[in-house]
Amino acid sequence: MEHQGIAVDYQAVLEQIAADIAPLIGSGTPAEYIPALASVDPRRFGMAIADVSGTVHGVGDWQHPFSVQSITKVFTLALALAADDESLWDRVGREPSGNPFNSLVQLEYENGIPRNPFINAGALVVTDRLQTLTGDASSELLEFLRQESGNPDLAFDPEVAESESAHGDRNAALAHFMASYGNIVNPVPILLDHYFWQCSIEMSCADLTLAARFLARHGLRADGSRLLTRSEAKQINAVMLTCGTYDAAGDFAYRVGLPGKSGVGGGIVAVVPGRCTLCVWSPGLDARGNSVAGVAALDRFTTLTGLSVF
Repeated sequence: MEHQGIAVDYQAVLEQIAADIAPLIGSGTPAEYIPALASVDPRRFGMAIADVSGTVHGVGDWQHPFSVQSITKVFTLALALAADDESLWDRVGREPSGNPFNSLVQLEYENGIPRNPFINAGALVVTDRLQTLTGDASSELLEFLRQESGNPDLAFDPEVAESESAHGDRNAALAHFMASYGNIVNPVPILLDHYFWQCSIEMSCADLTLAARFLARHGLRADGSRLLTRSEAKQINAVMLTCGTYDAAGDFAYRVGLPGKSGVGGGIVAVVPGRCTLCVWSPGLDARGNSVAGVAALDRFTTLTGLSVF
């Protein structure tokens, strides 16, 4: 539902959320398997909301850049779908995985076809396709994010990219395994390089709410041009709802009731179709890789506003 008739004071809601979840800020543990992320202060918290017209409200560290990580999977999926139409779904599924985001187990059972585009294996397939379509997947993504956010200073973080590469054996295994089934087209080292740079992009909550606004605008970009059909925007929102928070997606849908995508940098982007986009950042993660305070903040948002897709 689009809830067009509900008037919401977003700034007041954000301030109430920050007060309500203050005891949770600092809970959880930053991503320790990526050294460049392990040192981030877990007491950081920011949240922003952008309405469909582009007005942004924020609270806390909402303008502080952080490592976007897996949130970029939403944008690479959108770019690949925009250029490739439905054929992408022949190479990646749309079902929740029920397993950790970097699991190898299902790939063997399912002949190298990842369950969905938001687990690591699925994201590698999407980046592989975008690399074939553009010749420079990571740069294409960065330019898109600069344009949609209106921030020309967005950049990769070389330290994070190097850290990802140095500790990327599992992603390399996933890519080689899928290549053995013919589901990776580009040379694996080139694919991994673009994937690691993709995940290293730094953005603030404000940047991400604006960049994701096309999902609340049924596929329309910031300049009014159409990136996706209304149906394709719905598809991405649907996969975010069911698969966007790893193997906690069912619990997230139950608690929050919005399409959302998390990253191990502590960020979560969420969408209220026809209304607004949200981003919350708090680096402390739970055992499934989602921000503890972030999930609580989005849960509180839907409770306070009544805005959800149900």
